[in-house]
Amino acid sequence: MTSDITIGDALDTQAIRACFPALKAGTARFDAPGGTQTPQQVIDAISEALSRPLANRGGLTEGARNSEAIVTGARRALADLLGAEAGAVVFGRSATQLVYDLSRTLAKDWGPGDEVVVSRLDHDSNVRPWVQAAESAGATVRWADFDPATGELEAGHVEAVLSARTRLVALTAASNLIGTCPDIPAVAELVHRTGALLHVDAVHYASHMSVDLDALGADTLVCSPYKFLGPHLGVLTGRPELLESLRPDKLLPSSDAVPERFELGTLPYELLAGATAAVDFLAGLVSGGGGRREDLRRAFTALASHEDRLRERVEGGLAELGGVTVYSRAARRTPTTLFTVEGRTPAEVSRQLAERDVDAPAGSFYAVETSKRLGLGVDGGVRVGLAPYTSDDDVDRLLNALDVPRS
Repeated sequence: MTSDITIGDALDTQAIRACFPALKAGTARFDAPGGTQTPQQVIDAISEALSRPLANRGGLTEGARNSEAIVTGARRALADLLGAEAGAVVFGRSATQLVYDLSRTLAKDWGPGDEVVVSRLDHDSNVRPWVQAAESAGATVRWADFDPATGELEAGHVEAVLSARTRLVALTAASNLIGTCPDIPAVAELVHRTGALLHVDAVHYASHMSVDLDALGADTLVCSPYKFLGPHLGVLTGRPELLESLRPDKLLPSSDAVPERFELGTLPYELLAGATAAVDFLAGLVSGGGGRREDLRRAFTALASHEDRLRERVEGGLAELGGVTVYSRAARRTPTTLFTVEGRTPAEVSRQLAERDVDAPAGSFYAVETSKRLGLGVDGGVRVGLAPYTSDDDVDRLLNALDVPRS
């Protein structure tokens, strides 16, 4: 990214917005938790990769060398983003696919008497794969609950369902529905005392917070680049020694090296080029110079300041409207706000907003256990999610388009 979109340690929102061709359509977009829009730099990286010779990875031909460079570059970029080792970065079709593959692999060592812990705060992609793998192995599933009144999932909620028989705990670092960010390091300490593994879903978290695998205490972690300005694919990382110990199902002639043993088939080289460009775009959100990992840390600090300010404007505006209930209440949360309007279904509110060129979708967004626990059922609520390109004008348009009497 060129430096003309940076202004010290603050975000230049207008310069950032100019990088996103999709924003020219004029819609105020609050659908980022479901997938962000794509900057031109990422589009160009994908196009460039497809415009050059490509072949199966290697060093003999130009195409093979191009593919090898793309893959190794993408592993380094995602390692910088996640505080991981490049050799422990695995690519897949989606985070859901990677969690299914991981759960089946780990479950080979589970059996009757073993226990797996999942939470009611999570997206179903961090629930159902573990539940199904446990059931196939004859293991028991235990549920960590959250407080629907506050939206908080405390470390104590997890501790209450841990035992000497716990083999794995799966927990989100941030709820994709209400934004709650549990204290993952505190949970990790409790989990590791039992000798169990901690798998962290960072799909929503990695869009808003600087990720550090070791600081979180995660044994494995997933994220999705299309949630932070990149293309559609999934990423898994973890402790290298753990990945080395796992034996996933694979084709006989495919590589048995880590991370390749976890990657089924030929990688989508053009999407990996786009993922690298997305990480570089994030690193360039503010003026840098300290290396990509440090630039990312500073960029996420600036991004949090930008998004938290706009979130406070959104929630302050909603508080002035009659009949609006906000369910995003945790003390530490992402800029993701779920609300309902009395007398209207979430779908009706979302449709009304769409008619005024404001995209704030409605539903449970695959966080079915969370939505049920909040008493919202399958209808869920209206979700407002922010991104680096969200502006004050977008917020004004959202609040004005709601057409709800002031309380």
